[in-house]
Amino acid sequence: MINRVALKIKRLQKLGSTLVCLTFLASCGGGNVAQGVGQRHVFLVVMENRSPEEALTGPFTASLAARYGVANNYHAITHPSVPNYLALTSGSTWGVTDDSYHVLPKQDLGTQLTAAGLGWRAYMEGLGDGGCLNSPLPYDPGHNPFAFYGGTCPPNVVPLTQMAGDLIGNTPRFSWISPDRCHDTHDCPVAVGDEWLKQTVGEIMSSAAWKDNGVLFITWDEDDGSATNRVLTLVVAPGSPHRQSNSPRDHYSLLATVEDAMGVGRLGSAAQAQTLIDLA
Repeated sequence: MINRVALKIKRLQKLGSTLVCLTFLASCGGGNVAQGVGQRHVFLVVMENRSPEEALTGPFTASLAARYGVANNYHAITHPSVPNYLALTSGSTWGVTDDSYHVLPKQDLGTQLTAAGLGWRAYMEGLGDGGCLNSPLPYDPGHNPFAFYGGTCPPNVVPLTQMAGDLIGNTPRFSWISPDRCHDTHDCPVAVGDEWLKQTVGEIMSSAAWKDNGVLFITWDEDDGSATNRVLTLVVAPGSPHRQSNSPRDHYSLLATVEDAMGVGRLGSAAQAQTLIDLA
């Protein structure tokens, strides 16, 4: 009888230790088990080619930075754009140093989520009948990294016009949003992109998916060409107070944060990256 009681106590102690461990991992971003259980909806918007100082001249962007989480020491991986998009979605630049199209192995976030049975969509503004590679400007295939992996465009890549319906219906667990070359401020002034963000972010923040413990990340693929390549990255979560972090972060950090939230393993250089969970 005594042995049975002792065994039961040991089991309870082990269970308690496990729960403490999971709680710690969830708060620190050190693991992905507890984060995946929460069914958190994650949104990611990628803007273009601005330093933090330039991006913050947009009044709406500045209002988000004043209210929610800001990674003050966040850097893009390299120049130009395409390798940064690859880093954000696969944990590697794959040695790409230009903005051309490259067929790469299917080792990316989209493939991970599909294999895990998790719903995801990449919303591309301007995507049309020409598909992922031949839709006309201002759509840019270089801003659609999911078309690179495996050399085909997965069915999860859809026009941005479909997002509004998904937000009021069956919102995917992960939503990637690429504006066109004007609205991402690549070819147009910051004020134009800021107005686009005001409308698009407003739609996301009005959705049940965001309000129910969702999180929205807004980042810039690279800055305006400097050697430091520091970019603004915002973490917008309901009920979260204004926080700032000066810890070094980069696109691998953001990928690691998304992967942890989805409950999947970390790819490439995301494996060693410090996440942004402290800002969410």
